[in-house]
This record gives sequence, C-alpha cells and structure tokens, in this order.
Amino acid sequence: MTDLPRKAVARTARLAALPLGYAGRSALGLGKRLGGQPAEAVMTEIQQRTAEQLFRTLGELKGGAMKFGQQLSVLEAALPDELAAPYREQLTKLQDSAPPMPTQTVRDALARDLGPDWKQQLVWLDGGPTAAASIGQVHRGRWHDGREVAVKVQYPGAGEALRSDLRQLSRLARTIGPLVPGVEIKPLVEELQARAVDELDYRLEAEAQTVFADAFAGDPDIEVPAVVAVGETVLITEWMESPASLAQVIRDGSQAERDHYGELLVRFLFSGPSRTGMLHADPHPGNFRVLPGPDGEPGRLGVLDFGAVARLESAGLPEAMGSLIRIAGDEDHEALLDGLRAEGFVKDRITIDPDLVLDYLSPFVEPTRVERFRFSREWMQEQFQRINNPRDPSFTVAMRLNLPPQYLLIHRTWLGGIGVLCQLGAEAPFRAILTELLPGFAEPV
Repeated sequence: MTDLPRKAVARTARLAALPLGYAGRSALGLGKRLGGQPAEAVMTEIQQRTAEQLFRTLGELKGGAMKFGQQLSVLEAALPDELAAPYREQLTKLQDSAPPMPTQTVRDALARDLGPDWKQQLVWLDGGPTAAASIGQVHRGRWHDGREVAVKVQYPGAGEALRSDLRQLSRLARTIGPLVPGVEIKPLVEELQARAVDELDYRLEAEAQTVFADAFAGDPDIEVPAVVAVGETVLITEWMESPASLAQVIRDGSQAERDHYGELLVRFLFSGPSRTGMLHADPHPGNFRVLPGPDGEPGRLGVLDFGAVARLESAGLPEAMGSLIRIAGDEDHEALLDGLRAEGFVKDRITIDPDLVLDYLSPFVEPTRVERFRFSREWMQEQFQRINNPRDPSFTVAMRLNLPPQYLLIHRTWLGGIGVLCQLGAEAPFRAILTELLPGFAEPV
C-alpha cells in the first residue's frame, strides 16, 4: 500500500495519545473534586471514559493494538471489581469483534493468492464479514465441491501495522500501565512481539491447523475445521456452524453452559499437546465457538485461530510440570524444591522458602486438591492481589523464581485459560482431567 507510511504515523500518534488522554481526564477529575463532586463519582467517570477510549482505539486500529487488547481481555477477571467494572464491557467487545475492511480489498487478496480464476474455486462469497480479528477478517463462502467454507483474509499492511503497534506499545508500557492497574504491560508486549512473525504466516498457521484437525477428527468433544486452501494472505477452512463464541457465554450463558464449555476448554488445552506436539497458545474467548448438541443441549467446543501455537520440545507437555504440580499439592517441600531446581525454575545458589513457593503456586495447585473446583472472578482477584502485593510474603518469590524459555508460552497459556475459566465462573473436575491428560501428574505406580 502506497499510503502505509502515512497510516503508520497516524497509528503511532493515536497510540501515543492514549496516556495523554488518561492524564487529561485525571486533570478534569481534579477540577471536579475541587468543585465539590464526590471523589468516587469522579474516578468512576474517569475510568469509564478511559476504558472507552483505550479499547475503542485498540479495536479500531486492529493489528498489534487489538491483539494487545485481546490479551488484556483474558486477564480482566484478575482485576478488582471497582477497577474492572468500567473496563469489562469494552474489553469483552475485543474478544469477538472488530470493524470490517472493504469487500473489494478482500476480492483483490483472493485474486492475488488464488489466481485470476479464483471465482471458479470459490463459487460464492458473502459480501460482508462474519467475523473480524486483529490481523484478518472472515467471510463465509462456498467451495467448488459444495463445501461451506470460512475465508480468512489478512488486512493489507497487517505485518507492518502489527510490528509498529507493538514497538510503540513497548515504548509506552510505563505510561499505559496506569490505565489497566495491576497488569504488567511490558512482558505482555514482549511476548506478542516474539510471536508476531508466526501469527502473520498463514501457511504456518495452516500447517498447525491441519495437524490439530487430523488429531481431533471424530472427537466427541472438540471440533477443529479442516484446511481447504492457503495463500500468503488468505486461509480457507471448512465452515463451522456455531451460534456463539465463549465471549457470549461469558456475557449471558447459563451455568450449565458455563460448566460444560469450561470443562471442554480445559480438556482441549491439556489433550492437544500429546495429540499434536503443539499447544494452542491464544486462549481468548473469541477463538472458541459453542456447537449446540441435541435438543439445544450444550454440545462440542469448536476451536479456531492456530496462528499462535507453542511447538513443544518434548512433543507434549513436560512430564516434570505434572509431577511438580502433584508434589506441590502433596506439600512435599523438599521434593518440590529439588524438582524446581532440576527444571531451572530455581537457579543455583538461590535460597527460597518452600512455604512461600507453595503459596505462590496456589493458582495452579489449589484446583487440583478437590474433586471439582469452581473458578470465579473473586478467587482469581484474591490470587492476583496476593502475588502482586509487595507486603505479602509470597511477593518476594517472583523475584527469586526463574521461568525457563520452554515454559514461557505454557505458563502464559495456562494463566490465560484460568482467566477464561474465571470469567465463565465454570466448575470443572480439574484433578481428574489432569490425572488423565497431564504427563507426570498421576501418582507413580
């Protein structure tokens, strides 16, 4: 695109203005307080306006800006209600929607990737998008063999926009931080930067989705659409008929739906690695579709978007991870520290209190100590506040623990999955699922 440099400058300017907008509203709030308006009312108004500006801007810009907003949306359940409430509606919008691009732009991409005779292969294409995300949007179509298909087309200039946004967000991490209290912005942006190249490569995504589709073919709980065709900026897969995503279940689903689809999400995240050697590493709710069962009962869980996957060194989740969670649940202090050192979580010559380690690991361990565990926003807020409170003894553990590179995406994905389960308020037989699916978690025979 010839106007890409000009657009990049405009994008950067809009992102740079976000902290300034926050500062301006804070100044406005000070004026209202001096004028006698209650401080609580002023802060609520400032938060609401800030949330609207921040997440509307991130959604409109798409690219890295929207991807960043989607990642924040998964962590929303960790924020205290007095902070999260004004943000929640704006955050959840990013889990399931984005403004569309012109139809002609879609047709140009299809001609470029599929050839000038693309209409002979894709015999029908819906004029408007059925879904839109951070770097592409989806249209419904029909392949020449009669199959209904989903046609994902990458936005023009998506690569440069993604990289430019993430560079700018990295520079603004310190000043954006106050807009979303309690969330460490810089590590989140750094991880997105590390994954950017893979997310832009639709051929790489098609390879991963094909592996998952083959592995879950005929599965009673999970559906992954098969890949039909792929080009540099176009990915065509079989259509999956679904009335809603997990984002909509979070908003207004029944408790039965929340429990059912929450359990299937856990089963998918833990069974995928052993079946495929990969971990689906983008667990925001818009990537998961609900498929109704017979008589309107909750059915299977559909999984989309394989642009962000962790290709696991051991062709599955590390066995040590399962054994460490089991040992922590058994409160075997000495064995836990030995195992953490062996895996590189505790470096040589670092001393650390095993009791504090157990407290720090409780978000991963506590759900395994009972037959069924109810995830909730209140529980996640309690965990989040404790490990981020400098006055809490377990806070110092974070300074002493090391996260080995092979565990980085696993750790982030699990945190994201827990965030979604807490947004759902789902109850799941977590211990039984880990016993069945997580290597090393079952008691040694």
